Amino acid sequence: MGIGYWIIIGGIALMSMLVSSKLKNKFKYYSKVHLRNGMSGAEIARKMLDDNGIFDVQVISTPGMLTDHYNPVKKTVNLSEGVYNQRNAAAAAVAAHECGHAVQHAQGYEWLQMRSKLVPVVSVASGMSVWVIFGGLVLGATTQFGFTIAVIGLIMFAFGTLFSFITLPVEYDASNRALAWLKTKNMVSPEEYKGAEDSLKWAARTYVVAAIGSLATLLYFAMQVFGGRD
Repeated sequence: MGIGYWIIIGGIALMSMLVSSKLKNKFKYYSKVHLRNGMSGAEIARKMLDDNGIFDVQVISTPGMLTDHYNPVKKTVNLSEGVYNQRNAAAAAVAAHECGHAVQHAQGYEWLQMRSKLVPVVSVASGMSVWVIFGGLVLGATTQFGFTIAVIGLIMFAFGTLFSFITLPVEYDASNRALAWLKTKNMVSPEEYKGAEDSLKWAARTYVVAAIGSLATLLYFAMQVFGGRD
C-alpha cells in the first residue's frame, strides 16, 4: 500500500468524522426543539405511512443512535430509541425520512429499485474487492495474470462506488418527500421545520462524503493498476 492510499483513506476518514460529528451535534441541538403537536417519532411515522395509503409497513424500535432505516424485505420502518419515543424536530425529521423510503418502495421509485438490485452484488464484492486488487498488484500488474486479477478487483470495487452514487438520489428524494409531507400536513411549526430541514441536510452529507471517498479510492486503485502497464 503506497503513501497515496493512506493519504486518501486518512482524508476520507477525517471528512467522515467531521460530518458525522456535525450531524450528531445538529441532532442533539434539534432534539431540544419540542414538537407543538406532542407526537412521537413513531406516531409521526405511522401517520405519514397512513397518509400515503401504506398500511402493510410496521413501525418498530431498534437499538442504538442514528440506526434508523427502512427494511424493504420485512417492510418495517426501524426507528432508533432516540427517535421512536422522542417528540422533537430531529425525531420528526428522521421518522418522516425513513417513511419517505417506504413511500419510494410503494411507488416503485426507480433509483430505489436500482439500489435494491445492487445490494446482493455489493454485499459480496465490497468486502473482497480491495484484497483482490492488492492480490493482483502483488502478483504483478505488469503480468497478464496479475493484471487480470487486479482488474477483476477494480470491477468489484466499482460496483460499490456505483452503489454509493445511486444512494444519493434515493436519500435526497426521501428527505424531500419527508419535508414536503411535514409542511403540507402542518405537522411542524416554521421553527420545527427549519430544524427538520437542517438535520436532514447534514444526514445527506454523510452519503455525499461516502460517495466521493469511494470514487477517489477507485481512481487511485485504477491508476495503480493501469499505471503498472506502462
